[in-house]
Amino acid sequence: MSQLSNSPSSAVQHVRLIFFLVIIAYFMDIIDASIVTVALPSIRLEFGASIANSQWIYGAYAITLAGFLLLMGRAGDIYGQKKIFVGGLVIFTIASFTGGIAPSLLSLIISRSVQGIGAAMTTVTAFAIFIRIFPEGPERNKALGYIVAVLAGGFAAGAVVGGVLTTFLGWRWVMFINVPIGIGATILCQRYFPIGGGSLQNQHLDIPGALTVTSGTMLLVFGLTNAAGLGFTSVLTYIPLIASVLVLGLFLLIESRSVSPLVPLSFIRRGSVLTANILALVLTSVVGGVGFIIPVYFQNILGYSALDSGLLTLPPALIFFIVGGFVASRLVNKFGAKKILLVSSGLIAIGTLLLTLPPALIFFIVGGFVASRLVNKFGAKKILLVSSGLIAIGTLLLTPMSPNGNPFILMPGLLIWALGASIGFPAISIAAVAGTKPGEEGLASGVVSTSSRMGFPIGLAILLTVAGAFDPPSSAAGIVAGFQVAVVAASLIGVLGFLIALRLKDVKPAWASGNWKPNEVAVQ
Repeated sequence: MSQLSNSPSSAVQHVRLIFFLVIIAYFMDIIDASIVTVALPSIRLEFGASIANSQWIYGAYAITLAGFLLLMGRAGDIYGQKKIFVGGLVIFTIASFTGGIAPSLLSLIISRSVQGIGAAMTTVTAFAIFIRIFPEGPERNKALGYIVAVLAGGFAAGAVVGGVLTTFLGWRWVMFINVPIGIGATILCQRYFPIGGGSLQNQHLDIPGALTVTSGTMLLVFGLTNAAGLGFTSVLTYIPLIASVLVLGLFLLIESRSVSPLVPLSFIRRGSVLTANILALVLTSVVGGVGFIIPVYFQNILGYSALDSGLLTLPPALIFFIVGGFVASRLVNKFGAKKILLVSSGLIAIGTLLLTLPPALIFFIVGGFVASRLVNKFGAKKILLVSSGLIAIGTLLLTPMSPNGNPFILMPGLLIWALGASIGFPAISIAAVAGTKPGEEGLASGVVSTSSRMGFPIGLAILLTVAGAFDPPSSAAGIVAGFQVAVVAASLIGVLGFLIALRLKDVKPAWASGNWKPNEVAVQ
């Protein structure tokens, strides 16, 4: 705070402005992901691209983004977060402009890959700056909730803005819109961000570690992206995956022997860091996989338009916005990260299972263990009235996730699923950066950001591979059967998350006591 201003009131204003710029970095990344997805059909039409080729418009961005997170996070610790953050804004802005004027699909994909590098630089340093300006405790948790709210709102807004821009101005404005935002953010950063070098100015960047972790991560995401469309038996899938394992294994060997490692293994083993990052990987894999399957089911099986499908996913999005943004941090403050993550993973597993729960299983559970207790408490008449009403409604709504199903019967499962995810993601971030020391902000940000980013392609590859085993191309019933099995698999992954959360070293809500000091480390 003293770096910002000698005046306390001015310092607070500058911290708020810096936090606003941090939020802009996240907003640009999340809205870009949402907005470009909406514009993909128009881009395919202009360039005459196949669906397989056009997927790289987003795939190239995702690969470079995930690949450069660890490197850029650590570079910020060494060379200064401001330099990396502003450099990332400049790169992202320039790449957005070149993408908007791209004359071919290949040039657009190249611009998107450069955009991914810029996004890695801004998002990972944004979180590192966030860790530095908000000491560990209630204020950090509350501010993290605001970031989650912005992410949820940005994703929903991106779908709307992308549709408007594509419809009235053309898909190129989906890229151009980032340019004025990037220029404005760069000017504000240059003026208000504190000047200074990195916290580890006497330490050199671990070049061998940087090269191996970046290339290994990019190979892994490339292989997983191919697995989602081609399966794990494709040469384009298993060769990159095997290569990624070898390269990342070399990275671990380098780090264990390096004097100044990119990722000190002692940091990974500290407190809740390793468990929280594994949990981030597991839970984001469920959210990423299910979040892909549900809109496809609404549009391709039930025949809803993209707009109607977006409206159907609005209630879960509101759960993310309200609970993730304004409730989750308070729950962590009161109960600690471990309890919240246990509840979160349990709700994700249950909510996912409800999307495809067979009626026979409901008969078994409710009829066998619940119904008699309800009759004892409320009497037969009331229960029969409720029963006949539910039968009528259930008949109208048909079976969850069936070829002729009704999307509203999926809503209870989706809402429970969204509730679990919305309280879980802030808790994961809080646990993953708890006890971070000065000079480790970029490292902590890079590790948890990479874990979260990797979960999406992993979940998508696993669940689509499972679904593909039951997916005859000409049969809607076969596609739905595949989706049902995939959703059950996602629920089992959620159970795995619950078991992992049991091993978490809890982040104590020590700030609930009157003796806590703002810079006190609160890790058990």
